[in-house]
Amino acid sequence: MSEIPPVLPDTSDHSIEPYVLRLYVAGASPNSTRAIVNIREICERYLKGNYSLQIIDVYQDKSLASQQQLLALPLLLKISPYPERKFIGDMSDTAKLLLGLGLSPETHG
Repeated sequence: MSEIPPVLPDTSDHSIEPYVLRLYVAGASPNSTRAIVNIREICERYLKGNYSLQIIDVYQDKSLASQQQLLALPLLLKISPYPERKFIGDMSDTAKLLLGLGLSPETHG
């Protein structure tokens, strides 16, 4: 599994800061595969057109894990909007992830 180019946000509405997300995965492991599917579904449902998602396979660059201080995978890093947040696991707990991203399931989707 190689690095997948980020999905670029639709910046036509400049009043909303786009979400910049980076998902670090460990090859094609079951947890990594689930995390990719889950975060893509969440982004399309709750952030459609307002996010950039980059998926990085640390098996393709083993030094990346130590450089980025990645202790557990899969790991989602929310870079923007501030503050940065980290989420570990397969991203299956949608409610917890939305809360951590500062989103409400009642106002989206």
